[in-house]
Amino acid sequence: MAQKSPSQSNRKKAPASGSTDSAGRNRGNRAGKKRSSWNHLHCISFLLFLAALLTLFAGLVLALFALLDVPRIQSIHDYAPKMTTRILAADREVAAEIFQENRRVVSLDTMGPLLPQAFVAAEDARFYGHPGVDLLSVFRALFRNIRAGARAQGGSTITQQVTRSLLLSRKKIYSRKIREAILAYRIDSMLSKDEILAIYLNQIYLGEGAHGVAAAARTYFNKPVQRLSLGQMALLAGLPQAPSRYSPFRDMPSARKRQAYVLNRMAEEGYITPEAARRAHDEPLALERAPEPVFPGAAYYLQQVQNYVREKYGQEMLATGGLTIYTFLDRRLQQEAAAAVRRGLAARPFPTQEGQAVQGSMVVMEPRTGRVRAVVGGTSFAESQFDRALQARRQPGSVFKPVVFAAALEHGFRPDSILLDEALTLPGASRSTPWEPKNFDNSYNGPTTLADGLVHSRNIVAVRLLQEIGIERAVSMAAKLGIRSALKTDLTLALGSSGVSLLEMTAAYSAFANRGRYSPPLFIDRIVDRHGNILEENSPQKVAAMSEKTAARMDRMLQEVISRGTGRRAAGLRQGAAGKTGTTDNNIDAWFIGYAGDLLAGVWVGYDRNYTLGKDGSGGRVAAPIWLDFMGRAAAGGN
Repeated sequence: MAQKSPSQSNRKKAPASGSTDSAGRNRGNRAGKKRSSWNHLHCISFLLFLAALLTLFAGLVLALFALLDVPRIQSIHDYAPKMTTRILAADREVAAEIFQENRRVVSLDTMGPLLPQAFVAAEDARFYGHPGVDLLSVFRALFRNIRAGARAQGGSTITQQVTRSLLLSRKKIYSRKIREAILAYRIDSMLSKDEILAIYLNQIYLGEGAHGVAAAARTYFNKPVQRLSLGQMALLAGLPQAPSRYSPFRDMPSARKRQAYVLNRMAEEGYITPEAARRAHDEPLALERAPEPVFPGAAYYLQQVQNYVREKYGQEMLATGGLTIYTFLDRRLQQEAAAAVRRGLAARPFPTQEGQAVQGSMVVMEPRTGRVRAVVGGTSFAESQFDRALQARRQPGSVFKPVVFAAALEHGFRPDSILLDEALTLPGASRSTPWEPKNFDNSYNGPTTLADGLVHSRNIVAVRLLQEIGIERAVSMAAKLGIRSALKTDLTLALGSSGVSLLEMTAAYSAFANRGRYSPPLFIDRIVDRHGNILEENSPQKVAAMSEKTAARMDRMLQEVISRGTGRRAAGLRQGAAGKTGTTDNNIDAWFIGYAGDLLAGVWVGYDRNYTLGKDGSGGRVAAPIWLDFMGRAAAGGN
């Protein structure tokens, strides 16, 4: 009997209905193969389509990178944000801050570990794991915006926020989001995570005008960033999402809720324990607004410093460069100077002038170093920023006479040299109008020593002396004494007819107190840039202006001006004092410049529009008492 094949012996009987013969099976096999081929072809087509789509996307990204003006990322290596410039007084207290964005840059090490962790937990928990941008989050935000039909900003990583803040505009448009993603990826590949985080924490806006965590620590708690408590750190870390809404100064309940969220996130991420989070939330926040620097009366001094820096380094450097400017401003002396001027003007009845108030100014400096310690440029900086000590050019009257007398002593005259004090008629501007100078009291003393001519401020003696030595010698002496204002080249120069500033006239007297060496005035000790590099450093200078012998003689005569001359109202100081009064025609300008001990000070009183100070408005009666008031209090330490 024939043997069956395994396929035949194992073949099952087909059911009565729905059976498939061999032809049917062949058709099924062919259909299966056809479906398999179709699926395979479909898979290949899909993959090709996906590859084309990805290629197109990559091409679009490259095109966008080229067409959308993506900034050069290399600039982030030299992170140079807008920073606050600080002006420091001599005691290193902050006297003023200038900024477009209130920011101080500090390192991560200075912040300590918890503050950066608070921001990471609140803003970007996966910061240390993603490549700068989370594509899933980007597309999710994109589709959500499209579905909503509005341009709402989606969640961004810390790196994206750095990119947006530094390199892109804040317009909520899709092209910016694409640029932001490209740049964030590039930043992440170029910088370390800690470098990115440091930039973020110094750049982020945290409300109330504070940019960066250091400025925010001062703004909200008036303390350096390294002294923040955990609760205070968490409050700051809650601000970036909506600085105005979560400001504790404006809405404390909302700020507290946001603080709790940050603390919980820190605990969830393992940065702190739940117990530490609870304790931090329960602690008092101790809010304290950072006070504005208050230096009474110092506005004119600080204006001069700013003007100098602006002229030399530019407004951009002043407002955004993060400079530290060390000055010679003495807070106590500045307050005393402003108070002395205020008291002196209030003590006398000056003529009432419509729309005009009497003004006073003062310069205080060290004659041996030139360091300017105080400047009073007027009675109120708020009402007038015009600086009458540094910017005004007023006729100095008789305070200019020591310049002429010093030139004469250098030319061979002596204090006991005799000059004739009698009526004098000289050619004037025209033949029909001669010039007849007068003494202040309209009297004449006949033969007079040079010393007495200065001590009693005899105009005729000064004019005759200038005639003897020649105008050129007096002008040359003025230049050696630092007087840069244009001077008249006629005999009226002896009477102080040329406009000068109080600063340059006061500084000229430094040579009389300093053995003939003139000390140029110095406001700024040094200027340091944001990186700690010294941009400039100013050391005291001593310029030889006259011989020591001439300076000693001038010093003795100027002491006699106070002991027995026109400056008697400046007498009374414990240490020896020397100085000179000055009064212009019709008592329009009243001056006194003098020195005692380690200080040299000049005072001017007058009206801006050249009104008279009245019949008693001489330098000896008006300016000398102000000088004495200041010098006495300065020597006594303000008591």
